[in-house]
Amino acid sequence: MKVGDAIAEIMKREGIEILTGYPVNHLIEHAAAVDIRPVMVRQERIGLHMADAISRVTSGKKLGAFCMQHGPGAENAYGGIAQCFGESIPVLVMPMGYPRRIAHVPPNYNSTIQMRGVTKSAEAIMSAAEVPNIMRRAFARLRNGRGGPVLVEIPTDMFNEELPGELDYTPVVATRSGADPVDIRRAAEMLANARRPVIYAGTGVHWAQAWPQLRELAELLAIPVTSSLGGKSSFPEDHALALGSSGLAMPKPVRHFLDNADVIFGIGCSFTETNFGVKMPARKPGGVKFIHATLDPDHIDKDIRCDIGLVGDAALILDALLEELRGRVKEKRDHAPVQQEIEAIRAPWLAQWAHKRDSNDAPLNPYRVLRDLWRTVDVDNTIITHDAGSPRDQLSPFWISRTPLSYLGWGKTTQLGYGLGLAMGAKLAAPDKLCINVWGDAAIGFTGMDFETAVRERIPILSILLNNFSMAIELKIMALSTEKYRTTDISGDYAAMARAFGGYGERVTEVAQIIPAIQRGIEQTRNGVPALLEFITSKETEVSRL
Repeated sequence: MKVGDAIAEIMKREGIEILTGYPVNHLIEHAAAVDIRPVMVRQERIGLHMADAISRVTSGKKLGAFCMQHGPGAENAYGGIAQCFGESIPVLVMPMGYPRRIAHVPPNYNSTIQMRGVTKSAEAIMSAAEVPNIMRRAFARLRNGRGGPVLVEIPTDMFNEELPGELDYTPVVATRSGADPVDIRRAAEMLANARRPVIYAGTGVHWAQAWPQLRELAELLAIPVTSSLGGKSSFPEDHALALGSSGLAMPKPVRHFLDNADVIFGIGCSFTETNFGVKMPARKPGGVKFIHATLDPDHIDKDIRCDIGLVGDAALILDALLEELRGRVKEKRDHAPVQQEIEAIRAPWLAQWAHKRDSNDAPLNPYRVLRDLWRTVDVDNTIITHDAGSPRDQLSPFWISRTPLSYLGWGKTTQLGYGLGLAMGAKLAAPDKLCINVWGDAAIGFTGMDFETAVRERIPILSILLNNFSMAIELKIMALSTEKYRTTDISGDYAAMARAFGGYGERVTEVAQIIPAIQRGIEQTRNGVPALLEFITSKETEVSRL
């Protein structure tokens, strides 16, 4: 068996069904031979974002995989790999490499060396006999511990080398670990005795599929719940104890409850300090205490000094906490006081934003478009994601997610154009869902050509474009350059672009057409056609930043 055939067979045995990529990489042909579907993109970054979403939507039960050309293909892919690394997403990355005799000769790009800083591991195949061992190590790292991309580089002169003997490969084991029982008891006591506890749920709740345990804990102790953008949808946001998700923009109850908490329990989160996540209240004597539950021990005391650290799988930690608490708390605590306090903060906050969300103005207010989108789609059968900047901050505080993994969010630095690939990957992983990406006219300039990929590869997503012909959030910091040189102006007829690619494209300028246009777009996706709805919006810059 040749190396290329062996790698493809191992991928198939490990359950990989789709290989996103861009040629030339000979693995594409080998994958097709064993019925792994190759999906070709227009730029490397989109392929990685699609693989990212495949892993996310299945909580890692099915892994995304991506391959690309050596040299410029690998160089172009760096940003997408870095995104997976920052968001802890397990993706198998398989770059082709230069022939072994020149792989380490500058200026040839050596992925194994250059990408070690943005991968869990990076290993090159230098011997045919070692293929099973190298692939076993790669999949073991993908399926165990904190998520992250794993890279296996295949030099171009390796594909046709013969393995000695038959391929001997068994899929790797996936393990879970729990926290120290002593610390579990301490955490249970702290939560049971807390006067104003808050739960902060991160992405780890999704990877562990710990949604029922999270809800049970909140309901047992009447604890209000917020989440990072990555953890959004891990707790139903129409629940009486839900505060909403927290990023740069957030619902007002989030800030109120965090700032008045005596205990904050972070579960499945890193507490990473970032401008795109909620800031935790400052530590001071006699003030808030932190319980930090995370899969990665390197996160403990990294950005937030914690009082109790729990290292392990979010589901196992919550199971252990619940078991300990059942001996301390005999019946569910009354939700009413917390619920009343949440509503007392939320109602005036929503009233403050009503004039934007209910606006009948033209150009359209983006908040009105997103309000009508939520009211039109089947929210519980939808997976939605967004792009960086205004789409993220206008969507996340007001979009009420009710079912797990119905929202793909992220809370650290991100390349513009990320949402398109996420929506396409989500649709591949969950074909029965309506998969939506919300982006702006800046983001579509980065990855808009890959709407053609959605058409060509028959991936019927709904793409919501908010077009204000401007980099609006930069207006304040680029006032002089805009006045003199129009540096924040951008333009395009993107609905026409979608039609030119063979998809459905519609430009919407009137409030009365928002919902009908969304309905037409959804119908197109049901017919197997990707749809792009271009809403002409105002230069809205206000966000719920508290």
